[in-house]
Amino acid sequence: MICIAAEQDGEQICAITACTGMFNAEEVQCVADIWQEYLGLGIETSGYTFHVEKDGGRVLGYVCVGPRSLTDRVYDLYWIAVDPWAQRLGVGRRLLETAEKSVREMGGRILVIETSGTEKYAGTRAFYLSSGYLHEATLRDLYADGDDLHIFTKRLHNAGAIAFFENENSLGFTSNNDR
Repeated sequence: MICIAAEQDGEQICAITACTGMFNAEEVQCVADIWQEYLGLGIETSGYTFHVEKDGGRVLGYVCVGPRSLTDRVYDLYWIAVDPWAQRLGVGRRLLETAEKSVREMGGRILVIETSGTEKYAGTRAFYLSSGYLHEATLRDLYADGDDLHIFTKRLHNAGAIAFFENENSLGFTSNNDR
């Protein structure tokens, strides 16, 4: 079950971040700090939204999104992590889809994901591409020498726009794809 994260999920969120082997100590601490801000200030004030997938009381993974400063309805996916024993079971994909739905519901139009260019993140980058994200840019050596920043984006369409186009086609109008 995927739901908004609650206070009791924090310890497991931090433990998952640490045990994936993907994040360094500074990144693990960053998640803990964002979690505390989320708890202390709430979604509205902190800007962070955490979702977790749970099996009973056990957190299988989490995702964190929030609005990107100084943009028009653009959101960042700050963190996504799945407990290593639950990887390759669709948890990450479900969490990503939940993040996209949540951003759509908040009126977001674009979701931005930034990730590392190191070899251990090759699977992560492939995951984003297979989930419909565009690889927009690479900033060479941004994190450190030999560690590029890769930026992915996905335009999110709201249900109203999709219904309009479906309705338009049912009335006999043609889209650019029909020409």
